[in-house]
Amino acid sequence: MAAAAVANIGLMDSAYFVGRGEILSWINATLQLSLGKVEEAASGAVQCQLLDMVHPGVVPMHKVNFDAKTEYDMIQNYKVLQDVFNKLRINKNIEVNRLVKGRPLDNLEFLQWLKRYCDAVNGGIMNENYNPAERRSKGCKERNHKGSNKSSKSLQANRLSCANSADGGILNSIPTTEKVCISTVTEDHYMEQIQQLSEKIADLKVSVDSTEKERDFYFSKLRDIEILCQRPELEHLPMTKGIRKILYAADAKDSSLSEANEIITRSPGVFSDEAECQATPKASYT
Repeated sequence: MAAAAVANIGLMDSAYFVGRGEILSWINATLQLSLGKVEEAASGAVQCQLLDMVHPGVVPMHKVNFDAKTEYDMIQNYKVLQDVFNKLRINKNIEVNRLVKGRPLDNLEFLQWLKRYCDAVNGGIMNENYNPAERRSKGCKERNHKGSNKSSKSLQANRLSCANSADGGILNSIPTTEKVCISTVTEDHYMEQIQQLSEKIADLKVSVDSTEKERDFYFSKLRDIEILCQRPELEHLPMTKGIRKILYAADAKDSSLSEANEIITRSPGVFSDEAECQATPKASYT
């Protein structure tokens, strides 16, 4: 399959049936890493380096942060990845908000797709001249060097600004007693509101995480049922058709259970074996 066509593969493509163990072994062997879970690649740094391996010189590795822990830092990595996608004209949507949450299913699917893309580019053959550890180390040094330059320039600008405003601003900024009291009361009020909102946000995060875990659990169960119903020896059965009728119902408001029951009931021979068994008297042995 050509690399340009990989972006459009569907969920039933064989790429999405590659197991987690195989994905992790491939990443660890290719990039000389020791990942134990697919969600450990949620920062986006691994994905950036995989593209750096198959497209040397395209990925600005000095912008990739392998130590990213916060969602903000992870999003910066995915911005780099999206820029690379744009350069290579890869028409693939990156679900950044889902990936940075570290959800196993979303990260697994993205890594499955990425493996198929890398295999399509280099035919599954790794670049022997590519040194992943050295590439990461070099990118990290360049990033730290540029970061230190920016910090020193910012510090100099702040010092210059403070020096210019010191003479004229200090005398005029002395508050009166009333201003001090008002400022204190207002600050306490805002701090209390911030505390309350922070607690609400924490509760919402717990609720969302619980809901997402429950959703992923039931999604995996439905996915297993869908795969089972697609087996050639089962897909023609009335029971299978009824199950698929429920699975693929487009209207979430109306239940498809009655239609599924009708499909099963009207199918000839569905209960024939059972009826014959009930109608046939048991042989008696004397």
